[in-house]
Amino acid sequence: MISRIEGVLEDVVEGVAEVRVGEGVVHELLVPACDAGELLTQQGRRVSFFTLHYLESQGQGSHFVPRLIGFSSREQRAFFELLTTVKGIGNRKALRAMQVSHGRMAEAIAAGDAKFLSTLPEIGKRTAESTIVELKGKLDPFLKDPSATRRALEKGAVAAAAAVGAAMALAQPSGPAADAEDVLVALGEQRSQARQRIERVLAAAGVEALGADEIVTRALRSRGVG
Repeated sequence: MISRIEGVLEDVVEGVAEVRVGEGVVHELLVPACDAGELLTQQGRRVSFFTLHYLESQGQGSHFVPRLIGFSSREQRAFFELLTTVKGIGNRKALRAMQVSHGRMAEAIAAGDAKFLSTLPEIGKRTAESTIVELKGKLDPFLKDPSATRRALEKGAVAAAAAVGAAMALAQPSGPAADAEDVLVALGEQRSQARQRIERVLAAAGVEALGADEIVTRALRSRGVG
């Protein structure tokens, strides 16, 4: 197995790097999308790649072609291998999806940021969600500060819960509306349904001031009672 290649970078075209490693010997390596731009500036220079060797099926699996993938670091290679364990993400798709650094992708996956992931090539909404589910808890080696990431996630969850709580508090009826809700619940109405009926009654009334009895009467009338 070829695990590392060093040589002179001759060309980079459409995600493929050509590296001359000896007299008359040029290796073709597939590279992640995020590395292509940097490699263009290194043409003619000596470069080093950590590689992954695999067989790519051709002609509906009738024969196989050996391929080399070149990575800028062992860590990037390890992340790629982890990413390709996700169902539906093969080698070619993973290389195109890695349009940003593997560290940025790892942070997005750890944070459950499906919206960001779905903006990457080859990663739609469904694949983004399955990637988050399948790789959860496996990303610590690729995060700059795993504990900080967890704290941020916990802080975000607390903030979200507080926002929901605040919204629910704002939705709580008061005054005649609260009294009317209690009456409707006592009459057998589900509280959520009673609240919806009361909201509709108040919306229809506009600026008209209604007492609890009138709210109850109109709410019951809206469901054909009374």
